[in-house]
Amino acid sequence: MADAGFAGGDCLAIDFGTSNSAAGIVEDGAVRLLEIEAGAETLPTAVFFPEEGGMRIGAAASEALIAGEEGRYMRALKSVLGTALFHEKRLIGGKRRTLAEIVTAFLVEMKTRAEAQSGRRFTRALSGRPVHFHSGDAERDAKAEEDLRGCYLAAGFEGVEMMFEPEAAALASRIAEGTGGTGLIVDIGGGTSDFTVFRSEGSGIAITASHGIRLGGTDFDHAVSMRHAMPLLGLGGQLRRDFGEGLLPVPNALYVDLSTWAKIPFLYTRDTERAVEDMRRHAVEPEGMERLQTVIVDELGHELAFAVERGKIAANSGAAGAEIAMGMIAPGLGARVTAGTLNAALSEAREALRMAIYETLMLAQVSPMQVDSVVLVGGSSLMALVEDEARAVCPGAALRRSEAFTAVVDGLAWAASGRGVARA
Repeated sequence: MADAGFAGGDCLAIDFGTSNSAAGIVEDGAVRLLEIEAGAETLPTAVFFPEEGGMRIGAAASEALIAGEEGRYMRALKSVLGTALFHEKRLIGGKRRTLAEIVTAFLVEMKTRAEAQSGRRFTRALSGRPVHFHSGDAERDAKAEEDLRGCYLAAGFEGVEMMFEPEAAALASRIAEGTGGTGLIVDIGGGTSDFTVFRSEGSGIAITASHGIRLGGTDFDHAVSMRHAMPLLGLGGQLRRDFGEGLLPVPNALYVDLSTWAKIPFLYTRDTERAVEDMRRHAVEPEGMERLQTVIVDELGHELAFAVERGKIAANSGAAGAEIAMGMIAPGLGARVTAGTLNAALSEAREALRMAIYETLMLAQVSPMQVDSVVLVGGSSLMALVEDEARAVCPGAALRRSEAFTAVVDGLAWAASGRGVARA
């Protein structure tokens, strides 16, 4: 929780998210979300390094990718906090860089744009963070916060405090909606799912318990991709042996990385190309491997990931004929996604989500029937399975949807201005 003494006019609230980021302040008694990206309250947490010129962030990064510009696109950088990969130097944009340096540059740009928008100088930051960056690994969890804190300091902030994202969302819900009684925040973001049980206390809130797991929208995308798209690229096929009889299954590792947003940029190497060529030569059914080869050689991994995301969203909304359009790989290629296949792909995520809600209530020593309201937060809370599981666990609670993409930064801004969050 942020220290109350940390509040002040020189403190910028930042929600640095896996998929989207935002910054805000309180001005004239209301939250003002700063347009870090022109005309938008949030910006994609994405960067693009062209072969010539400087780094682009947000929508400009995505537009460069879609336009087919030569360069390196990267997304979901938050998911590698606390890992060795975060500090490894790799050739990106014609220069050897670490992901830590890239996140720092992203935060520098957010700080610069926020100061230009507000006319203020921000020397301190109040940053959101998931309850757990990594499930069941306290050491890696602590390292992830250390990594993020180091990036803020390297970006020019003289001080930085962290606040659990669902607790910020709880504060925003209390102030904006007057949520009373006992509330449960269910915050499903791009990389993590976070939960807070709270009760109203004056104009603020008292936190009873917070909990979180490493499960989010990028994991949903991964599961949908592995079930629907990757089989069309050879996953599940068989390989002939160089010597001897019998067949070998196609290994999963490359497909796992190709379905993982943060790992896609690192597949475009000569070693990967050689591995795919070897599998193509040994494949019993080479057509899928030829498509995989196209994805790697033509660097289509992110375009495929966006197509998976769009297919997931369409199927979730109940659209007839929803599919993952893969025409960029081969004309007319696509993978149909139905409500049934989507549900099957996300069955493990559904179970993990339900168990995490129960665990949060147990930590709070609150029974499901004592929860007066469940507040859904985060872009991935728009998935039908989230509402289904929240209703199943707390059938008597009123279900509310907060501002899916800005509730966390709203709460951070209120906390930075001195509004109260206490421990029950």
